[in-house]
Amino acid sequence: MVRTFDAGWASIASSLWRERTLDTTVTSLVLVIGVVMGCLILAVPTAWLLARTAIPGRPFFLVTAALPLAVPSYVMAYAWIAEFPGMSGLWAAILVMSLATFPYVAIPLTAALSTIDAGQEEAARSLGLGPLATARRVTIPMAWPAAAAGLLLAALYTLSEFGTVAIFRVDAFTRVIYTAYRASFDRTSAAVLSLLLVVLALLLVVIEARVRGRAQRWRIGSGVSRPAPRQQLSPGATAAGLTWLIGVALLALGVPAWSLTRRLLESRQTDFDVAEMISAIAGSISASASGAAIALALALPIAILAARYTSRLVKGIEGAAFLGHALPGVVVGLSLVFLTLAVLPAAYQTLITLAFAYAVLFLPKAIGASRSSIEAVPPALESTARSLGRGPLRAWFTVTGRLAWPGIAAGALLVLLTAMKELPATLMLRPTGFDTLATELWTRTEVEAFGSAAPYALAMILLASVPAWLMGRWLARTPEVGTPYSMRNPRARHDEGVRADEIAYVGDAR
Repeated sequence: MVRTFDAGWASIASSLWRERTLDTTVTSLVLVIGVVMGCLILAVPTAWLLARTAIPGRPFFLVTAALPLAVPSYVMAYAWIAEFPGMSGLWAAILVMSLATFPYVAIPLTAALSTIDAGQEEAARSLGLGPLATARRVTIPMAWPAAAAGLLLAALYTLSEFGTVAIFRVDAFTRVIYTAYRASFDRTSAAVLSLLLVVLALLLVVIEARVRGRAQRWRIGSGVSRPAPRQQLSPGATAAGLTWLIGVALLALGVPAWSLTRRLLESRQTDFDVAEMISAIAGSISASASGAAIALALALPIAILAARYTSRLVKGIEGAAFLGHALPGVVVGLSLVFLTLAVLPAAYQTLITLAFAYAVLFLPKAIGASRSSIEAVPPALESTARSLGRGPLRAWFTVTGRLAWPGIAAGALLVLLTAMKELPATLMLRPTGFDTLATELWTRTEVEAFGSAAPYALAMILLASVPAWLMGRWLARTPEVGTPYSMRNPRARHDEGVRADEIAYVGDAR
């Protein structure tokens, strides 16, 4: 805003009313809509097969559904274009971005479909509704908030992605902004486009909040909640389901792995230094873990407010927190360079500034996962703890916090996972001599040393696969809904102040 309004209103108007600005806006919106539709097409059948059917190999496919998050989208784009040199343009970008982001929708949707109480669907069927009507009036409204949060993350990620649109030569906002920063001494147009990108991001947040609705979805009835039984598919349906899951895994994981491995084996110019690799891995872990810790500390208060209150002020706070995710890393990086040099020079090019940039960029991932998990815990449980003598903080941490912890931890893992792949902000804010796998990969690909870049790309995928694998395993091993809470956590039977019989059954203990 400082850089934009210093230029004057005439310069701002000139930048806004250019024909290229309109073309860039239309291109970016088409890209976002295409990726959102692609995510729905890939995620909905995948989530239904994993949550509602007894598909063979379900634990394995739960992991493969999360693993595409471990592949940087620009690495996936490079792998696809290496195998299919003719790929370019908007539709190529939509395909690759959909494959890279559909886990944002598939993972929470699988969890939501697994936790819906079967009794509600059975009650709808007993009242005369058919399968489709039951899905429309019961299942979809219960699962929609999780899917909407994932679609918002995918849309914001698409708006902020630079590497993929640059590789496929798509003039989306990020590429145009980066070009304006690099190719011109007058950066007013880049700043104006960045603010326009913020407006589009805010519009997406408002749309998601409207679509998600204000309805609260808690199960407060007596009795035990239980998940819907997984359907036994016919042999033909089983074959079709396995074909779908394997096909999605091959497109999202197989093509990048094959392309990188083949290029590594075929290259005669591979330059591999073990010490540099270890240093890059240590840099990736330290920077991304610090960013995840800061993001979690910032996200929890916002997630708690958004889960329990629906005032305009709370929605405004939540929406503002989502804006950073739509900004390109280069914009956040330049902003923090400007801020640190002007206000706190000692923080310039330090690890804490880099970690803070990660928190700004990826805070919505922690907020979305934490909010959804906290929303699923009935406030009555916390009120019961308060009535039995616990203070506000202790009641929250021992009841709501304990039940919502898997979702909160999943949000932190998402930040950790994405921060490992961040490139532009890392290039601009890293301390001198500090390298990560992403910066080493980019340095080598810039000079077309693809053989020496391949080990770093594979190492990045393998390292990022660890948190992605953990998220998939959590989905596979989460206890069934309806299990008495005191059985899930035996220590709850002896917790001082809250008796096990007061909170004996929790509808959604995840």
